[in-house]
Amino acid sequence: MAFEYRCTMENPKRKICEDHVSVTTPAKARRVAGARYSAAEIHEIFRRFSIQRPEPKGELEHINPFTLLVAVVLSAQATDAGVNKATRALFKVADTPEKMLALGEAKVGDHIRTIGLWRNKAKNLIALSEALINQYGCVVPDDRDELIKLPGVGRKTANVVLSMAFGQSTMAVDTHIFRIGNRLGLAPGKTPDEVEARLMKIIPAQYLYHAHHWLILHGRYTCKARKPECPSCVIADICKAAEKTTDIPAPLVPLPPQAV
Repeated sequence: MAFEYRCTMENPKRKICEDHVSVTTPAKARRVAGARYSAAEIHEIFRRFSIQRPEPKGELEHINPFTLLVAVVLSAQATDAGVNKATRALFKVADTPEKMLALGEAKVGDHIRTIGLWRNKAKNLIALSEALINQYGCVVPDDRDELIKLPGVGRKTANVVLSMAFGQSTMAVDTHIFRIGNRLGLAPGKTPDEVEARLMKIIPAQYLYHAHHWLILHGRYTCKARKPECPSCVIADICKAAEKTTDIPAPLVPLPPQAV
């Protein structure tokens, strides 16, 4: 593996230097969907993500583990922006299980009415809060099996909470990660669980903690569902997606905070 160091001109006033590591991959292989990646290629993919987004953050606003859990439950079939808009007012009056239960299903529903499936989600939030009070002493458990027992909580939600609230290395496969795993052939699978298992197996340990957020943000802002923005992709030369439009990677520089 050889280092390739080059400078490009983004504009007349700003000079940008790139430090991509060149990983030899036959051009034909790069165009085959589902082609296998070498350990060196996988390492380089996540090394670049780590430079582009050194400290990736989740985009769901929360105050504590409980409000994070609530936000993730609400995010099913909803955008993070839409959830944040609803929870800003909700969390001012209900940031603990006791306050959420006291607020009641009807008033919780009023706060989250703009979110898809809000009626069912309001019921789940009340049931979830009651379970936390009665079974866990109002404390959000830091164990996946226990989290999944809570109303409205599935494996993906549990993994997000374990990662963001408790610092555990997990892989919460959402629509973005599922798409990237299959489109790039990085971790193909028919179900989120299959993609999760394969990603957990291939991602280098040193990058595993942040990998979940890197993949989500890459899918949300670059490798988009309808039309991937390949010219903006820092791994375009390594990517083996059949539909990619360029083999030239974007400049490898840290993104500004608002784009992280």
